[in-house]
Amino acid sequence: MKTLQFREAIAEAMSEEMRKDPSIYLMGEEVAEYNGAYKASKGMLDEFGPERVIDTPISELGFAGIGIGSAMNGNKPIIEFMTFNFALVGIDQIINNAAKIRQMSGGQFNCPIVFRGPTGSGGQLGATHSQAFENWFANTPGLKVVVPSNPKDAKGLLKAAIQDPDPVIFMESEQMYGDKGEVPEGEYTIPLGVADVIRNGSDVTVVSFGKILKEAVKAADTLSAQGIALEIIDLRTIRPLDMATIIASVKKTNRLVILEESWPFGSIASEIAFQVQDNAFDYLDAPVQKINTADTPAPYSPVLLEEWLPSAQDVVDAVNRVMYTKA
Repeated sequence: MKTLQFREAIAEAMSEEMRKDPSIYLMGEEVAEYNGAYKASKGMLDEFGPERVIDTPISELGFAGIGIGSAMNGNKPIIEFMTFNFALVGIDQIINNAAKIRQMSGGQFNCPIVFRGPTGSGGQLGATHSQAFENWFANTPGLKVVVPSNPKDAKGLLKAAIQDPDPVIFMESEQMYGDKGEVPEGEYTIPLGVADVIRNGSDVTVVSFGKILKEAVKAADTLSAQGIALEIIDLRTIRPLDMATIIASVKKTNRLVILEESWPFGSIASEIAFQVQDNAFDYLDAPVQKINTADTPAPYSPVLLEEWLPSAQDVVDAVNRVMYTKA
């Protein structure tokens, strides 16, 4: 094992795949000369040159469309959005072309493309730069949606995404790019659609993904002092969703809390809650609890932002509700 920052794991995954396959290239704003807005492509221009690490104008609709057309004609682009907030400018290309071309062409075209970049809150960035769109993209048949929570998963999942024959939305967090973790030395991938049980427990299942997962881990340490053992599932992939792992855990613990950094209406948590009640209702000893951001645009004030985002204390409170205990 070696220790890498999250951003280094991303760069390593892209570079390893680009060395193996000359049809793979990286394109986006500031990915080349500036080494990436968050330095997630550091050194790649020097190694692969300007024909495979391509700086673009500020035109997400344009370079998303160029990438999709290129993918339909035999290439495997990696398109970096400086933030998925900016992907809204190019969402017509992603939803109406990348996701649908295989079906609309009767299988004559596929679209092996990865769209990657930061999602969710990055701190005091304001309401238009702090949004999570996992559920938007996961609502679209034809797209896979991946949200890693650590460097090891980031590398293994990104390599799998690049190798996938269909479009993948790969969502990171600018607040995790500096996170360090152990990453295997050799070649490896992590299959899309397989969740990871990162902590075994017998009392309550907690499902989460991405950087907000850290709050669940903090809560687990607090609750262990109360004698409550959480089982924490890191989804890793939002679509396809590994409901089998979630259902198996709920059948063991009989209680479920879902933690997600997004608005509550129509969220991933809402879908999981429905599927659990549909497939494991008789195993539940308490109503499912879901924890989301407040149902408002993200505030700029750090005091309000702290209240807006889910926290470890929110997880503790939800666990105590499903356990019918008091902290």
